[in-house]
Amino acid sequence: MKRMLIILVLLFLPSLSAQAADNHYRIGEGDILRITVYDNADLTTQTRVSSSGSIDFPLIGKIQISGQTVADVTEAIRAGLADGYLVDPQVSIFVEEFRSQKVVIMGQVKNPGLYELSGPTTLVQLISKAGGVTPDADETVSIRRSGNDSQSEQVISINLKKILDEGNSSLDVAVIDGDSIFVNQAGVFYITGEVRKPDAYRLERGVSVITAITKAGGFTNLAAKGKVRIIRKINGSETILKKVSMNEPVQADDIIVVPESFF
Repeated sequence: MKRMLIILVLLFLPSLSAQAADNHYRIGEGDILRITVYDNADLTTQTRVSSSGSIDFPLIGKIQISGQTVADVTEAIRAGLADGYLVDPQVSIFVEEFRSQKVVIMGQVKNPGLYELSGPTTLVQLISKAGGVTPDADETVSIRRSGNDSQSEQVISINLKKILDEGNSSLDVAVIDGDSIFVNQAGVFYITGEVRKPDAYRLERGVSVITAITKAGGFTNLAAKGKVRIIRKINGSETILKKVSMNEPVQADDIIVVPESFF
């Protein structure tokens, strides 16, 4: 049932995010824009962004817009018209044609690689294009994005679980030209000894020792419940934590050992 819910979210959530993606789409060379000014049909303009990243608009003249969002350009034109030409102008912009934009998605998706964007695309839409996440995918996705200059880079961390399981569409950000997206691999922990289902388990956020033991089916009748220990790598060296609390947070690659009671 839960898997079906996630599939349905993947199908319908992109359409809910499309309007937000339009406003956050960054305009670039080759885009064709239709600009409408309410109640001023003579100002309606269809124009292609030049190789220099600019457009010519009636009354205002040349405007440099490359790299700006649709919302930014809408406001720039509105402000330009309000500066001595129109009273409270209402401006809307629709992108008629999108230039070719490319993003890379790697990691735990079924079809990693380079993808072309034909228009505003959200993170979930891109993951869907890439075939969805693999069973080993972590709940976090990293987006590496170039800043305004070639020297800066921004890393955006998105909790995919909150989008898919909790329906938080505000986290479903628009991906833009040049983004590198990496779907992380989930960590694992191991549990052995006197539990009913000793095995390797996927590490989820907030897992404690008692949660891990529950995942493993609980203690057997022979378990020494007060002597649980964890073998953990700290600074590259194995460390044994003895008589750990049941509330101890589990870390990636931990080995939880439940010894047998001899009394």
